[in-house]
Amino acid sequence: MLIGSNPATAAPVGAAAPATTAVTQASTTTTTTAPAQAASTAAPEAKVAYLADGSKVEVAAPKVVYLPDGTAIRVAPATPASTIAQAPLMMSRNLPLNTLVATYVAGAPLDEQTQCLAITVYHEARGETLEGQLAVANVVINRAKSGRYPPSWCEVMKQPWQFSFVNPKTGLFPGIDTASASWSKAQAIARIAAQNVAAEVDQDVLWYHADYVAPSWGRRLTRVEKIGTHIFYRA
Repeated sequence: MLIGSNPATAAPVGAAAPATTAVTQASTTTTTTAPAQAASTAAPEAKVAYLADGSKVEVAAPKVVYLPDGTAIRVAPATPASTIAQAPLMMSRNLPLNTLVATYVAGAPLDEQTQCLAITVYHEARGETLEGQLAVANVVINRAKSGRYPPSWCEVMKQPWQFSFVNPKTGLFPGIDTASASWSKAQAIARIAAQNVAAEVDQDVLWYHADYVAPSWGRRLTRVEKIGTHIFYRA
């Protein structure tokens, strides 16, 4: 739980995400008469999707599969996870958060800063929904960008009297069950937040607390929304 902050008034720092364009193809099934041949597959054509930065990514188009009896079935191939990871801004517009988490569970080991982000998610929100976990990660990132708090995610996490799982005197915190599903999800959420694949709250949201407490500083802020048991605020 976020336990303290001393917020001050500041202008919102949120910015609209750039528009993206994705090429999609509906999956259809048709029955036709195929040439006299055994089971075979027609080579799919490549389609192009444009990312937010203007770069292009090739996405496989539907292909035709001929069954042994001559029936042709048009199949839309699934987009591989590697494509999603390489083109997050494009794909995140079309994928729910649980699908993104399943994609980002696997990946390179976390660097120090993203590790701190995952640790915060694990201890603060592992019992929350994925949306609630992502919102907590967003708050850590927002604080580091705001100029009100330390400039790194690890410093934000370890700042005294801010997060209840951190000892305010030593900066130490409880251990993590690294074999648990909760830790895998926390790492995936940290990757998604760190790469700005998706966000649950705007960039000017810097504070939250559990709904079973009522800190005095909450009265000086603007309530944004409640996600799970956490209530989020902006100045």
